[in-house]
Amino acid sequence: MFKKMYKKMYKKSIAVILAAALSMSLAACGGKSKDSDSGSAESVTAAAETGTDEEKSVESAASAEAETEAESEAKKEAKTVEASTASGGALAVTDLFTERDLTQEADLSDAQTLKLESGKDTTISAAGVYVITGSAENATVIVDAGDDDKVQLVLDGVTITNSDSPAIYVKNADKVFVTTTDSTSTLTVNGTFTADGDTNTDAVIFSKDDLTLNGEGTLVISSTDNGISGKDDLKITGGTIEISCTDAAVEANDSIRIADGIITINACNDGLHAENDDDDSLGYIYICGGSLAINAEDDGIHGTTVVQIDGGDLDIIAAEGIEGTYVQVNGGTVDISASDDGINAANKSSAYSIAAEFNGGEVTIDMAQGDTDGVDSNGNLIITGGTVSVNGQSAFDYDGELSWTGGTILVNGEEVTEIESQMFGPGGGMGGPGGGKFEGEGGREGLPADGQFPENFDGEMPQKPSERKQK
Repeated sequence: MFKKMYKKMYKKSIAVILAAALSMSLAACGGKSKDSDSGSAESVTAAAETGTDEEKSVESAASAEAETEAESEAKKEAKTVEASTASGGALAVTDLFTERDLTQEADLSDAQTLKLESGKDTTISAAGVYVITGSAENATVIVDAGDDDKVQLVLDGVTITNSDSPAIYVKNADKVFVTTTDSTSTLTVNGTFTADGDTNTDAVIFSKDDLTLNGEGTLVISSTDNGISGKDDLKITGGTIEISCTDAAVEANDSIRIADGIITINACNDGLHAENDDDDSLGYIYICGGSLAINAEDDGIHGTTVVQIDGGDLDIIAAEGIEGTYVQVNGGTVDISASDDGINAANKSSAYSIAAEFNGGEVTIDMAQGDTDGVDSNGNLIITGGTVSVNGQSAFDYDGELSWTGGTILVNGEEVTEIESQMFGPGGGMGGPGGGKFEGEGGREGLPADGQFPENFDGEMPQKPSERKQK
């Protein structure tokens, strides 16, 4: 009798722990507990209640030992990312990620395996999970499925090298997942992209529909144009992604959403770029986790409407670090080295007011010499919390109103108690020791006549994130 009771209690404990683990992970970073992409939460519970031979073999173990094993199995099954989300942000983030977005390992129980062949495209026309293997040249994985079909491509150590077409091309689907196994996949386009009729397929991974990248492995992308392009919503929730390109590393029409992952972007024109040419109320970027190292020639992060950062570790080297109509930092660590503006809130969208807002997190901005601003808002400047540290000639330049109710502001290494537009640091600046408005000659109002940084700023732009970290 006790044996049967223990058996039932054991199976129920597994189901409860699995459900709790999934629920907790989905509550984080804009996730939701029920997923429209799949019924995986129900299938996990059903599997736990069914039981396995391995579970039966430990029925005589102590209760504490059984609970430990159940917890371990729950973590193994769930494999979902966890990150914190700020509340009351500019964006409604409750449903930005689904359970399937956040799950880093594909369900391979009904998967099909497809091996690549050089000179031959592989076309997928139905919903399902497809494991892609092998190496090939001038071969494209094409998804051309139904409007309601969800397709998951599992890259298992894949290598694709093309001369003029994407390695992965999503022509039609409801949603596509690109998931890496615990291996390295390499996708390269080394020539000039050729259009597909009226479609300018200009990225190594090109999707006309919603796209999610996740997994446990590494994806290396090299492009003569864009790296990853999504014409709807584009999400990254896991894995390691390395991109080198000549245009945008990651671009999307409607939104870019990042919950986790290690993303490295080198030598691209823009790092993250979200813009919808037909609707200026779209094109936002949301980051609540992960690690991003961006080295870009133009904008590190560019969103037409909102750029909201709730978490994560961002290291950006660019002409402009972050640009959007409404730029909001609620958490995370943001390090920027810029040669134009560190953070620029500009009139990109008619749907949002122009503002740069800081409610939390740690922001460090190192500016190059010249006509540069650490934080440049063509509208309002709002600071309620966090730490903002700017090293440069002009820390803040705002055209609207200032609201500063909390947080810490450092200019060239010293904490200040006042913020005024075009504020300079110690030795003759607004808001710092010495106070007042600098009246020297030198072109733009407030620019020192000699055009030099304060003595404690070296004026050098590091070439790599690792070098800037050592400063």
